[in-house]
Amino acid sequence: MPTDPRQQLLEIFLAAVAAVGGRASVAEYLRNHPLVGSAYLIAFGKAACAMARGAHESLGGRIHDGFVVTKRGGTEPLPWPVIEAGHPMPDESSLEAGEKLIRFVQTIPQDAQVLVLLSGGASALVEALSSGVGLKEWQDINRWLLASGFDIHAMNAVRKRISRIKGGRLAQLLYPRKVLCLAISDVPGDEPRSIGSGPLTADESGMLPDLTNAPELLKAALTGAPALPKSDDPCFRHVEFKIIATLADAKHAAAEKAKKLGYEVDMHPEFIEGDAIETGARLARGLLESKPGVVQVWGGETTVKLPLRPGRGGRNQSLALSAALALQNHKSVWLLAAGTDGTDGPTEDAGALVDGETVTRGELHGPIAREALARADAGTFLEASGDLVHTGPTGTNVMDLILGLRTK
Repeated sequence: MPTDPRQQLLEIFLAAVAAVGGRASVAEYLRNHPLVGSAYLIAFGKAACAMARGAHESLGGRIHDGFVVTKRGGTEPLPWPVIEAGHPMPDESSLEAGEKLIRFVQTIPQDAQVLVLLSGGASALVEALSSGVGLKEWQDINRWLLASGFDIHAMNAVRKRISRIKGGRLAQLLYPRKVLCLAISDVPGDEPRSIGSGPLTADESGMLPDLTNAPELLKAALTGAPALPKSDDPCFRHVEFKIIATLADAKHAAAEKAKKLGYEVDMHPEFIEGDAIETGARLARGLLESKPGVVQVWGGETTVKLPLRPGRGGRNQSLALSAALALQNHKSVWLLAAGTDGTDGPTEDAGALVDGETVTRGELHGPIAREALARADAGTFLEASGDLVHTGPTGTNVMDLILGLRTK
């Protein structure tokens, strides 16, 4: 049995992230499904650079030109310029990237083949807005959405209706060119229409979340937005969409790594969602009742309703601190909650790895755990307790992993 379970949980998490890396996932797909002829490349999302590198390694000079947009701090050296833009809050660079994308598409010959590499984060990173919606209005809308407690499907359902490139509109812009899209899924159910707000996928359902309490500027923007293209639009006949990495892949990789380290594994099939604070407490209670020596593997994406002036942290840090409160004073028990993209909310920390002494360690430095949790300031507390997990950009994004272990 491993002598340092805390370090082993970190190794399991990193092995899971590596298994769904954008570079390897794209290269493997193109190796098993060779692209015939040459292509133009469009990559956008948090994993854009890693995915573009995988394509370059596979296709080399057969890529005529490339257009790449990613989150600030996630840039890698590539044969093409890389645009850095705002996330999770879109900014002026996001709108500039959207206009540059439209101009790039216009330069591609109509009989050319296009390889699109799509990953989570694209909703904020690249945008071209409908008439009448400016940057300030768009930021206010996104700020409200991020604080609403809506899941990613609901938020993207709103975003795509105000966009000139989401909700299938990029497919219209690319038509009649032949398009292959390779996507890393960061949404529940791996629904193409929600990944990056579905730039190449039809979504004529019209299903929006309850916007009763939405700001008037959002309601006005939706009223003035043009209809999304229907599923029988000719543009979609030229689009082939393949999902090449998912949360399920990461969970299976975590399980395999845990077994190699000598642990039994309980991989939970449920998708972890809902309020992060409630979920953290629930998972911690289950962990305390679990069989010793068994790594618990969960995956999903929770939500946090933010106060007017939130502190530091994201959903994984809130979940972890809530779990730490439930685990308080219990020995030989650990829980890790972290984003596979290496970030958690607006922070550069992936999440946290807590144990039964987390609350005691943190409160020795001043913060009160329950008060920090209520202020959405879990990150400040977890820094004090020494439990934050920092990986840097990972080159992928398949939502969040939660790992638990009790050894006694």
